[in-house]
Amino acid sequence: MTPPSTLRRGRSHVARGASAVAILALGVTAAVAIPAQAAGSTLQDAAKGSGRYFGTAIAASRLNDSTYSTIANREFNMITAENEMKMDATEPNQNQFNFSQGDRILNWAQQNGKQVRGHALAWYSQQPGWMQNMSGTQLRNAMLNHVTGVATHYKGKIYAWDVVNEAFADGSSGGRRDSNLERTGSDWIEAAFRAARAADPGAKLCYNDYNTDDWTHAKTQGVYRMVSDFKSRGVPIDCVGLQSHFNPQSPVPANYQTTIERFAALGVDVQITELDIEGSGQQQAENFRKVTQACLNVARCTGITVWGVRDTDSWRASGTPLLFDGSGNKKAAYTAVLDTLNSVSGTTPPPTSTPPVTTPPVTTPPVTTPPVTTPPVTTPPPVSGSCSAALTIANSWPGGYQGTVTVTAGSSGLNGWRVTLPGGVSTNNVWNGNVSGSVVSNAPYNGSLGAGQSTSFGFIGQGNAPGAATLTCS
Repeated sequence: MTPPSTLRRGRSHVARGASAVAILALGVTAAVAIPAQAAGSTLQDAAKGSGRYFGTAIAASRLNDSTYSTIANREFNMITAENEMKMDATEPNQNQFNFSQGDRILNWAQQNGKQVRGHALAWYSQQPGWMQNMSGTQLRNAMLNHVTGVATHYKGKIYAWDVVNEAFADGSSGGRRDSNLERTGSDWIEAAFRAARAADPGAKLCYNDYNTDDWTHAKTQGVYRMVSDFKSRGVPIDCVGLQSHFNPQSPVPANYQTTIERFAALGVDVQITELDIEGSGQQQAENFRKVTQACLNVARCTGITVWGVRDTDSWRASGTPLLFDGSGNKKAAYTAVLDTLNSVSGTTPPPTSTPPVTTPPVTTPPVTTPPVTTPPVTTPPPVSGSCSAALTIANSWPGGYQGTVTVTAGSSGLNGWRVTLPGGVSTNNVWNGNVSGSVVSNAPYNGSLGAGQSTSFGFIGQGNAPGAATLTCS
């Protein structure tokens, strides 16, 4: 998981020759010049007072829920698609792009006067099945073609792209994550950013990751070194996204603001992209306040996005990590965020000093998002008759998981398919398919398969991921 005032529609980029300190000084000057305004009654209005946005991630499948869509429209002015713009959703078959669900979210946002963060162009996870089987030059070219195709489709309509997502490893190395994309050559991230700039030159280009909130952590330092290198060589990068998933075991670090300051000093914006904080009551409220205040204290922290609308919509629903409860009621955390945003709108400028950049000793960070594990793919039965289906658990975390189901046609091909999920699987968030109870049927664009051909759909499940399971396909 992959967020996100009056925003500068022109999306001007920082002059590369300016020093980081001068850039911050200009940002502070601009903040001081903002006149005092009346307190905002919603998150988006309160954030506007300091020239920032306050956003949320939404799922297309939930837009028909009136409580959900009403809150999203009232409170937020930056929208991120939870899954609908990721690689498997937008290019389910090679060179056959599908933007129907991503466009649905974009159109809803535009019709309601909101901007959109694009998430995500290149990622080791949620790759379509056809891409997972590639390597080397073939994979590199397919990745760049994907970046170009998606960014071109949305050209001029996206405020900022998460160009590359989660490319650094957890632990003490501070190095890159081993993935099929990394094995194409370590310059793959640079290549993706250059392709994105060529395809959509007006959008801000961001690198996005989790466990990069604590300045002393090796992973944070690894990302910092990459961004510094990119800025020094003119690689097009405009922003860094801190996912900021917190829980009682991995709380908001005391040096969270320092991390934001250090990245900002490189001459990039910082965006808090996927904020959720497990907990309840005043303790949760105080943690949300700390994060909000830290962003407000740094001129180049341009906005905050919470990853979901209500607790029950969250990928971490059991931890009640959001600002609204399952019924849509405002929580204490909501009030803390709103009051903090209003307390500085046009009255309290960000600090004017920029601390010197120093590289701390490398330490091993606690993991806020469990390391991604990919269990063996359930072996499907031999293809015969109409079709077969195989389930892969692509990612899991306490209280939920992400599943991918590959549908393969038999010897006579298919014109439409239906897959019955295993018993105990519960989901209302499906992409590349339509769900009704425990049955997922094809989308309009992936129901016709030739003999032996495959397609796939993804879903977010609640509870524990199933083990080896047999799926019924018809």
